[in-house]
Amino acid sequence: MKRRAPHPATAKSSLTDRGRTTGRMSCNTSVTRVRMSSMGQTQTAPVHLLPCEVEHDGPAQVAQYFAATTKDRKYEKTVSFRGRGLKGQELSCPQGYTGLVLKDINKPGSDQEDRTVKVSSVFDKLTYWNMETSPNSDDTVVMAMDWPELAEAIHGPVED
Repeated sequence: MKRRAPHPATAKSSLTDRGRTTGRMSCNTSVTRVRMSSMGQTQTAPVHLLPCEVEHDGPAQVAQYFAATTKDRKYEKTVSFRGRGLKGQELSCPQGYTGLVLKDINKPGSDQEDRTVKVSSVFDKLTYWNMETSPNSDDTVVMAMDWPELAEAIHGPVED
């Protein structure tokens, strides 16, 4: 039986790069290196996952202009963003996992060029927002938070 080559979009585990620990992700021919040495100087940041793309890359006064209200039932949050109603739910990272907010160190000129990013902040929970409907167990982001526990059950050692 032959071993097939890994899929080109496979994430690589941590590597050693001149004494620094880095993570490496590749897609086609470009490589993204994550400089993990910057993680020791990071602070925790609130993270919001919006159902849209915002054409801004930088700091924002989220606490001042994006104040959510929480309903008593279902831990549902509501907010208006640019005139549209959003419904959200706070999700915790799976046990043993930490979320990373990454920032480009060198921005590549094209998708084919390698890039290096550093950890600018970390998070252990995020607020996941949907338009008009509340997040539920069928949403891919909600399911992704359950995956590590399920993967361990599927692939972990079998006890007698």
